[in-house]
Amino acid sequence: MARVFNFSAGPSVLPEVVLKQAAEEMLDYKGSGMSVMEMSHRSKVYDNIIKEAEKDLRDLMNIPSNYKVLFLQGGASQQFAAVPMNLMKNGVADYIITGQWAKKAYEEAQKYGKANAIASSADKPFSYIPDVSDLPISDDADYVYICHNNTIYGTAYHELPNTKGKILVADMSSDILSQPVNVEDYGLIFFGVQKNVGPAGVVVVIIREDLIRDDLPAYVPTMLKYKTQADNDSLYNTPPCYGIYICGLVFKWVKEMGGLAAMKTHNEKKAQILYDFLDSSKMFTGTVVKKDRSLMNVPFVTGNEELDAKFVKEATAAGFVNLKGHRTVGGMRASIYNAMPIEGVEKLVEFMKDFEAKNS
Repeated sequence: MARVFNFSAGPSVLPEVVLKQAAEEMLDYKGSGMSVMEMSHRSKVYDNIIKEAEKDLRDLMNIPSNYKVLFLQGGASQQFAAVPMNLMKNGVADYIITGQWAKKAYEEAQKYGKANAIASSADKPFSYIPDVSDLPISDDADYVYICHNNTIYGTAYHELPNTKGKILVADMSSDILSQPVNVEDYGLIFFGVQKNVGPAGVVVVIIREDLIRDDLPAYVPTMLKYKTQADNDSLYNTPPCYGIYICGLVFKWVKEMGGLAAMKTHNEKKAQILYDFLDSSKMFTGTVVKKDRSLMNVPFVTGNEELDAKFVKEATAAGFVNLKGHRTVGGMRASIYNAMPIEGVEKLVEFMKDFEAKNS
């Protein structure tokens, strides 16, 4: 069977060349006589894999030397607890609620200290990013927290909040490596890799060294201390070895594509094709305020649930899969991550035009 165009929000499409290389190396990684899946994480061969992955990520994002890169388990959701556990010195943090994941992180933080929701776009079901130019930042806040790109609702920050000198923490799970990032704008960045980087099961944390503390409350599990992980180069216990290996291959692919500036151009081109069609269509409508649109996740509706269902069914049969919207938004959502080729978006738009003509 031919490969489909996979518009899943995550786990999502990976570069075909990466999958082919992984297939070629499945039984024998570079003459080791075994698969990466079978390899000791303490072996010299694996040590090279994880170190090279870190080096390539540092190169891609220009990560300064005073930031640690940690390859961890537990997905981004585990970081909803790890962040407040590790960073709440005063026991206070400010959260900007722009969707389900920011809301979950905010609710989790309340277990470990005082979490303040200082801005929210819940009033118009998260279809916009609130004004973040002059927020009521708490004087004693340990950090300000954002979800940089909202996978479910299709919004993204195009300007960072004015944190008034406080540390900015960002969940970048769904737009990491899609465009250049100035790492020094953040105290901590984390991302689950299953949208733009690799298979589910790995989360990467990029943290400024001065935020890695030893004086944590006794209840913080050893495994969730950033210090534990940093002191052991992400090898305190067996890491998700195979997932990290695939991430490493993807980092190399992004480098070969021209790096993050080239990815941004590629992603803007793809998103423009889809948004231009949505803006001209009489049947399909985008659900997000124009200035806050994501380059990665594009939700849209027809306004008729039966027609939405018919569209998803026929699109799936035509090889455009995983277009059903999240249950909290309904309609459709096309996730067009780095590895989605322009051809996939062009063909989707052709299909949408055809569907509109037949169902008007």
